[in-house]
Amino acid sequence: QVQLVESGGGLVQAGGSLRLSCAASGRSFSTYYMAWFRQAPGKEREFVANIRWRDGITLYADSVKGRFTISRDNAKNTVYLQMNSLKPEDTGVYYCNYGNNWGQGTQVTVSS
Repeated sequence: QVQLVESGGGLVQAGGSLRLSCAASGRSFSTYYMAWFRQAPGKEREFVANIRWRDGITLYADSVKGRFTISRDNAKNTVYLQMNSLKPEDTGVYYCNYGNNWGQGTQVTVSS
């Protein structure tokens, strides 16, 4: 059973930064992808970024390119999402994902 635990959300002003963490446990994560998704109030969950565990290849949604950076620490089985130049439209619950497994989510609120 894979467990994903997110942390690092909070309230920040527009233009600020936050770093989210996702600690993964329950199996070996040497293959496959880890990803971040987000869901704003009244909207569907959307892809934000992913990283291939094996070699660190990354992919970003157009809306966050150049502002967000996804990274991983293999030794800690942890994935990070560094979010800079935050905008009010980045507000939402951010979820860590691995295959069919989801974390509980962490709230990010960006005030204007």
